[in-house]
Amino acid sequence: MNRWFVGCLLAAFTLQAMAAQGVQVVPDEAHQRVDITIDGKPFTSYVWPSSLKKPVLYPLITADGIDVVRGFPLAPRPGERVDHPHHAGIWFNYGNVNGFDFWNNSDAIKPEDRAKMGTIHQQKVVSTKSGHNSGELVVDSVWTTGSGQNILEQKTRYVFSQKDNQRMIDTVTTLHALDRVVFHDDKEGLLGIRVARWLESANEKGGTFTDANGRPTEVAASNTPGATGVYLTSEGKQGDQAWGTRGRWCALTGNTDGHEVTIAIFDHPGNPNYPTYWHARGYGLFAANPLGQHIFDPKAPQLDYTVDKNQNVTFTYRILVLPRAPLPGEMNREADAFAAEYR
Repeated sequence: MNRWFVGCLLAAFTLQAMAAQGVQVVPDEAHQRVDITIDGKPFTSYVWPSSLKKPVLYPLITADGIDVVRGFPLAPRPGERVDHPHHAGIWFNYGNVNGFDFWNNSDAIKPEDRAKMGTIHQQKVVSTKSGHNSGELVVDSVWTTGSGQNILEQKTRYVFSQKDNQRMIDTVTTLHALDRVVFHDDKEGLLGIRVARWLESANEKGGTFTDANGRPTEVAASNTPGATGVYLTSEGKQGDQAWGTRGRWCALTGNTDGHEVTIAIFDHPGNPNYPTYWHARGYGLFAANPLGQHIFDPKAPQLDYTVDKNQNVTFTYRILVLPRAPLPGEMNREADAFAAEYR
């Protein structure tokens, strides 16, 4: 092998290594995905397979290579729950919009019920940007009712970043109403994550959970020794007590194979009905829902948040992934920084 060839080979490897550094946002629309890596290691992907009724982020991988979301239904793993097939990765939708259910829609819905459901269709990858410290993705989608009417246009800007060993996703989602739209007061919303089995609560008692249309889903009690997840909110609500309460952040911490990991969601003061309610279940659903109110607190009035035709509403959230439990005061400082960054 001559020196010229060796030099070319080394240069090619160097270029590849340089290209992989930082936050890379790489579209692959032929395969219905945009892949995000950090320093050459997987972080997440924005995907819109035909098997789902909305685009999602999947997987969600820590700097140490640990996936913190459930594999089912996209990539099932042995031993994990297979309830709620509409809980896929990280998603954004709602359970009752003008009477249509966007949250619970999946291929598991019976044909006779599909007219009651709604679907979010991916329309366009508007732009991608890679960078040393952060990368960005902007996408367009449309909310279509079971009767075939488009009622909302959605534009979402994702910002992906890493600082030291913590990884972060900021989501800024603007909904434009094509008709008068009412988000009826409902527990099924708005920004959701279905976490990995080991982040479930060891105290999960299971039971029957009903959706907006009264359809029941049976969830088994936790019987996995590795279930270690514990919720904590900004108001000090812990574990099962977090569900249905309000707070500007909620963190979920658990352990797997000797690694401690935290996922936190931060609400933004500019969001409607701040601070959000937490639809945080021990079986693995972790969601921020500012548009349910009476459903969580019977003493509170019915919300039924309305967006008039041709008007916009924007929701801004931060998802933080830490390779440890939060430090004292850390979540409040992060919430303050997040609020100041997006005004």
